[in-house]
Amino acid sequence: MTDRPRFHLAFPVDDLEAARAFYGGVLGCPEGRESDHWIDFDLFGHQIVAHLAPKTEASHNPVDGKSVPVPHFGLLLRPADWQALADRLIDAGTEFVIEPHTRFKGEVGEQSTMFLKDPAGNALEFKAFADDSRIFARD
Repeated sequence: MTDRPRFHLAFPVDDLEAARAFYGGVLGCPEGRESDHWIDFDLFGHQIVAHLAPKTEASHNPVDGKSVPVPHFGLLLRPADWQALADRLIDAGTEFVIEPHTRFKGEVGEQSTMFLKDPAGNALEFKAFADDSRIFARD
């Protein structure tokens, strides 16, 4: 077991095979246990579980001039890992909700970020801070 807490997130999908192809194939998440109704994935050491369930409606909020989907989930990665994932997603022909870019340039909260959706329409955000001390910093 790691010495850091890891999160567990269960989320709805409408097609388990499409979830398997996206999370396992595109994102490269190893699979864990599964049943006819769910699949566990290892998302950078965190347990996420795709559950076969109906879709729900999402909304958006403005953040730094972009329309950010809500709800969404994702990870804070090291900058090199974020860039490697961005390159992998671009190479896979991923359609982004918000293209990989730097948000809040020159501000305390400057970060690299990108948003995309899985095949069930769940929004994901992956981000990286050059300086981890800025993750929760206030202006």
